[in-house]
Amino acid sequence: MVQAGALASPSRGAARITDRGRQILKDNPPKVDRKYLGRSPEFQDFRVRTRAAGGPTARAVQAQDVDDDAAATPDESIEQAHAQHLSALAAELLTRVKSVSPSFFEKLVVELLVAMGYGGTRRDAARVVGQSGDGGIDGEINEDRLGLDKVYVQAKRWDNSVGRPVVQAFAGSLMGRQANKGVLITTGTFTADARPFVRNLPTRIVLIDGQELATLMIEHNVGVSVVSTYQIKRIDSDYFSEE
Repeated sequence: MVQAGALASPSRGAARITDRGRQILKDNPPKVDRKYLGRSPEFQDFRVRTRAAGGPTARAVQAQDVDDDAAATPDESIEQAHAQHLSALAAELLTRVKSVSPSFFEKLVVELLVAMGYGGTRRDAARVVGQSGDGGIDGEINEDRLGLDKVYVQAKRWDNSVGRPVVQAFAGSLMGRQANKGVLITTGTFTADARPFVRNLPTRIVLIDGQELATLMIEHNVGVSVVSTYQIKRIDSDYFSEE
């Protein structure tokens, strides 16, 4: 419901109906399921962005594409339930990220980059990240533990969409530092003209929006913890082989 724009999550454990949600109540459809919610542009965009980000969240979302009218196998039911859980967790996680202080946001991004293998150690990464103090972060971080290459990082804790002018300014900052790799992170979204712009640059720039940020945090266990583990078991055919 959140990804379809029918509900908003202003704080932990809280939900607020949106104008789209009120319209759904007014339309009074016979069933409000993934097939129905999938008509909304917000939900379609969520699926595209999640698949593009890759990882277990993308695989789980793909499992949701099973027709709701078809009889799901037990494995498909588990995949669908897991996908719903990841979607809700990512939405709640992003809401929490948007509510933290600028200093905590800097710490969060540093820990995520280190968890992904950048910067060597958290102490090393913190020396070069977190220089702007304006609610975002700017700095260089080691691409590998040996420091053979640098990645320029800019993160903005924004609710609004980041457009081409901001991305273009970031590209200019890279040129000023004679850097050829950069990552621009936002808790919001990017406009339609921002992503095509970076594809035509000689400098390699990766854009990470709020949904992708939450997905990466879940995949690398930053800000989340495992509370339950379920084992899926199948028959071991080799065990029953009498040859």
